[in-house]
Amino acid sequence: MPTLSDALGVGDDSVLVAVGAGGKKSLLYSLADELPDAVVTATVKMPKFGGKVERTVLTDDPVSAAREAEERPLGLARDGDRSDRYLGYDPDVVDDLAEAGATPLLVKGDGARTRLLKAPKEGEPPVPSAATVVVPLASVRVVGQPLTEEAVHRPKRVAELTDLAAGNEIRPKHVADVLAHPDGGLKNVPEDADAVPVVNMADTEETVETAREVAERVLERAPSVPRVLVTRLIHDDPVVDVVERD
Repeated sequence: MPTLSDALGVGDDSVLVAVGAGGKKSLLYSLADELPDAVVTATVKMPKFGGKVERTVLTDDPVSAAREAEERPLGLARDGDRSDRYLGYDPDVVDDLAEAGATPLLVKGDGARTRLLKAPKEGEPPVPSAATVVVPLASVRVVGQPLTEEAVHRPKRVAELTDLAAGNEIRPKHVADVLAHPDGGLKNVPEDADAVPVVNMADTEETVETAREVAERVLERAPSVPRVLVTRLIHDDPVVDVVERD
């Protein structure tokens, strides 16, 4: 299998934005391990970087901080109002970082409150226009669960994008419907960016097959999507499969 960065098409000049649910932070930190010059930041609130980056700088001037800090991977954020979280930057500030050459730039562009699936509300997700790769995520573990707030962030929005009613069982087609929908996983993807969905947490034979089914259905629904990754992002070999068009 290819590396995660190769499978996503992320290189030295890339700006990747992770949205959706079910592994955004794991994705960003896996990429930071592969891309030692990476800068990690967010357009939303995010948990503290911990030991996942070489240096953390809390600043309202991330462009200057990126120019001055030599350590990489570098974490950039603003100080928050909670001890366990940072604040992100407006998308145009992230655009400034990209223009200043602070790449590869890895951006958390959505919040999902640790749920396994999400559909964005109005105004979400805040994707910077400089994005070159947007990665909508979902966890395969949501398949078989009921459409409730325990498993899904914004279940009412998911219901609007699918034929599901509250409490109904989520099937692979429903996950694909969300990932492939222009008001779901593909919302706010810049015209020049690649959208590469990821179906994560596929760590058993059964979940791998289910994730492949989701991936194939996404490709059927979304002609603009070049491929879908099946992953287990907390493992040393995170890419399980790359499902491409025939």
